[in-house]
Amino acid sequence: MKKLHLNLLSLITFALLLLPVSLSAQVCNDFFPLKDGVRMEYTMYGKKGKVEGSQWQEFRNVQETVDGIEAEVHMGFSDAKGKNPYENSYKMTCEGNTVRIDYESLISPQMLEQYGDAEVEITGTDVEWPSNLETGMELPDANVKMKINMGGMNMNMEVDITDRKVEKVETITVPAGSFECYVIYSNSYSKMMMVNQNFPSRSWLAKGVGMVKTESYNKKGKLINTMVLSSISK
Repeated sequence: MKKLHLNLLSLITFALLLLPVSLSAQVCNDFFPLKDGVRMEYTMYGKKGKVEGSQWQEFRNVQETVDGIEAEVHMGFSDAKGKNPYENSYKMTCEGNTVRIDYESLISPQMLEQYGDAEVEITGTDVEWPSNLETGMELPDANVKMKINMGGMNMNMEVDITDRKVEKVETITVPAGSFECYVIYSNSYSKMMMVNQNFPSRSWLAKGVGMVKTESYNKKGKLINTMVLSSISK
């Protein structure tokens, strides 16, 4: 159960902070310009600064639509030794100045696999990122609900992303370079059976780059892991 919660936390954090780097689609969103083949590499650290794993994402099948831009986001994770990898894909769309990330991205594929042929119903609200971020701005909530029918017994799981707010603007340095970033705070609540967990987090987003850094905390506000941008491949 502990491993499942860690994977869920990683996906929650990553889904909230997706980003590419090309300048080809800035008319749609300054923070999330889209281009085929853009790949971002991240390094994850534990609360004591030890490397715990790596994450990556790559944008594929980016195309214009009647309403804006649509892309497939392919992403993956592995542990500190490069083992136990798993991957996932989902959609990102951009309409006007708002990027929307498919709410199903908040669910780990490993979580779905463990239920085998059980009937699963998934509903939710997409994660939204507007391009006109400014200090003090509050962002819309997002959530995903999963109902699993296991032969007469139902199991429910829910993730709510709330309290999303732009705190400030600051410049930070990571292995990929120095960036002026908007700092966004949020709370992620997960409910599954009798287990409820709360994961407060902060993310640092830079225009034309996207997510540069994330920090996740326990319910007491103590740092439990950090993820930083280590490289960008255009």
